[in-house]
Amino acid sequence: MPVFRLQPDGFLNRDLRALTAELRGTDPGTVTTGQMSYDLRRLRHHGLIERIPHSHRYQVTDTGLSTAMFISAVHDRLLPTGLADLQNPVPTRLRAATHAYQTAIDDLTHTKGLAA
Repeated sequence: MPVFRLQPDGFLNRDLRALTAELRGTDPGTVTTGQMSYDLRRLRHHGLIERIPHSHRYQVTDTGLSTAMFISAVHDRLLPTGLADLQNPVPTRLRAATHAYQTAIDDLTHTKGLAA
């Protein structure tokens, strides 16, 4: 999303289709206009983008830019470290938390009769 902040005229639905398909790991032709409209509507609802009046173009809001920067930082800094920590054979707090979280989900699904 930060790259779209640099476009003074905003961006269109079709501008996001190829990028969205790449992120989803699918062929760009499989992402429909309707799917993109839905995604854009959700982004607008959360205040991450806004529609440019009297056009079909959108622009990233200040909230959207700061949110994208935060998510990028988490992805780049914390995710690789956390995944490496989970693979470490030595017990760690993150691994213990993951085990407790999974146990709680298993207990809840069993209690509610959702277990397979």
